Amino acid sequence: MSKHTVLFELGCEELPPKSLKKLRDALQAETVKGLKDAGLAFDAIEAYAAPRRLALKIVNVEGAQADTQKRFDGPAVQAAYDAEGKPTRALEGFMRGQGITVDQVSTFQAGKVEKVCYLKDVKGQSLDVLLPQILQAALDNLPIAKRMRSAASRTEFVRPVKWVVLLKDNDVVDATIQDHKAGNVTYGHRFHAPEAITLANADAYLDALRNAHVVASFEERQAIIDQQVKALADEVNAIAIVPSDLRDEVTALVEWPVALRASFEERFLAVPQEALITTMQDNQKYFCLVNADNKLQPYFITVSNIESKDPTQIIEGNEKVVRPRLSDAEFFFLQDQKQPLASRKEKLANMVFQAELGTLWNKSERIAKLAVALAPITGANASDAEKAALLAKCDLTSELVGEFPELQGIAGTYYARLEGENAEVAESLGEQYLPKFAGDVLPKTKTGTTIALADRLDTLTGIFGIGQAPTGSKDPFALRRSAIGILRLVTENELDVSIEDLIKLALAAYGDVLKDHDKTLADAVAFLEGRYRAKYEDQGVAVDVIQAVQALSPKSPLDFDKRVNAVNHFRALPEAAALAAANKRVANILAKETAPEGAVVEANLVEDAEKALFAELAKITPVVEPLFAAKDYTAALSALAALRAPVDAFFDGVMVMADDADLKANRLRMLAQLRDLFTKVADISVLQH
Repeated sequence: MSKHTVLFELGCEELPPKSLKKLRDALQAETVKGLKDAGLAFDAIEAYAAPRRLALKIVNVEGAQADTQKRFDGPAVQAAYDAEGKPTRALEGFMRGQGITVDQVSTFQAGKVEKVCYLKDVKGQSLDVLLPQILQAALDNLPIAKRMRSAASRTEFVRPVKWVVLLKDNDVVDATIQDHKAGNVTYGHRFHAPEAITLANADAYLDALRNAHVVASFEERQAIIDQQVKALADEVNAIAIVPSDLRDEVTALVEWPVALRASFEERFLAVPQEALITTMQDNQKYFCLVNADNKLQPYFITVSNIESKDPTQIIEGNEKVVRPRLSDAEFFFLQDQKQPLASRKEKLANMVFQAELGTLWNKSERIAKLAVALAPITGANASDAEKAALLAKCDLTSELVGEFPELQGIAGTYYARLEGENAEVAESLGEQYLPKFAGDVLPKTKTGTTIALADRLDTLTGIFGIGQAPTGSKDPFALRRSAIGILRLVTENELDVSIEDLIKLALAAYGDVLKDHDKTLADAVAFLEGRYRAKYEDQGVAVDVIQAVQALSPKSPLDFDKRVNAVNHFRALPEAAALAAANKRVANILAKETAPEGAVVEANLVEDAEKALFAELAKITPVVEPLFAAKDYTAALSALAALRAPVDAFFDGVMVMADDADLKANRLRMLAQLRDLFTKVADISVLQH
């Protein structure tokens, strides 16, 4: 069967840069699905995307579907012919329905019954017929939030469509897609090469466009930008900050990338660099430059879509545009310094945190009280923690944070330093919001850890205290994320404290603002304990490992963490599967028969296997007990792995439910002792193998 190369291009007005890559990938995926559903095999499909086009090249696609036979079933052979072998009315009706004569009737075996049928040859449809339908269906299924109709056209798309190319090798496929007749004419760069380009064949696409100042491949444009940006940064011994979203957006804005380096006045470097970087990235789509110490340099890189004869004009134009933005940031920064952080509490007293829980100043006072209570646990200096907590929310009333909300905390750190606060207090103001997302860094200072913990505990406890716990997808105070933050702050700083004690301290800071302390305590503790699963699943821990630990409900996150790590380590040992199975068996036996009180009576051991297990338990118990006491669960479980052979031998050779009451009681006591050793860490009978 003949194979062909197909080129499809949809030419549009400038496509939305933030979704260009998504549109390209979806068009490719939908087309692959369409070709597969139609039974058209192909070798590869390449997808291209530039500001004014989405395109696909399908390599070695079959020219038509394979011919097939379709079976139409009729009545059973018994009912189809009479005693003389002539067609009955049932068969005649079937032949009439299919428009066939008796010599076209076949038979087939349907289970135990033989039936008549008609095997109709179905000719496969050609690529030319199928392709326009597949492509139109793919375009209709693209993830577009807001579709537009242009002019009199009834079809909708994300932007007005200007032209359509559809080539099979050298020939135009006769098709109408998005109300445009397909042709072999495309267009180059809007400024450098606006005239029409006739494509000789499907393979000519990339080169024809490159000659017309358009790099159609998204990846290739991105690689050019990366290379140019790095070269320009290297010239001034700097490193470019290239966030991946911004990199994709810039790639989606240009057809012919030309990176240029511009500069700004050094005096702006006195302004918090986060504000300058934010304004340059978000508003101007510039790449900022920093030195090896991550300090902002007075340069930025812009990616132009034009190869200018006089690039200095473009550079100066960008410098002129960025100056007022940097001046605004500088103005806010200087204005803020006229008012010390601590004096901003009046403004915080007018900002509501939550109607029933009071203002942000009420919250600050509670956090300060809680921070002092947490200081002995976190090892922070209590007066630093209290001071930091009272200053923590003050920068929310500043001009700088008003303009750049993502600078909350960071602005506070700058202002506290300028006011001569000590390093712990100043740093902690920026650290209070850490971790901001899953996997984010934690505060480095003890004071930062303390107020990060206090802030989250205060919100969590307060929201539960007024009965506004998260439901379904509604979590306006981001309590789920906040809870995982609390668990991380406790475990990764190795703070030895129970969840219950933490919530009690938060309740004490609320005092009588919250009515039902007991219910709040129970609900908030249950919620935090319920987040263990999400936290550890995120780290790739298997659910059964988490459940094995949860079965024992450890009170402190640090203890929970040590147990999870121990069980995770144990699970990989060769003895784990057999011991998990044995524990399950022991648990089932003890669930039916309670082991009598008292120690195992050595004189009542009769079988070799039970004597051997008794000896092994006697030997191993003094080894693991100090390990349990030190919470070295990993070493304890590893030591218990040695029980595998004697436990297996015991179950092979000993009947636990003996007729003799003394023997039975003795064996049950031994199993209880065995079970007790393992459940000092987790219920490993839960492990799946």
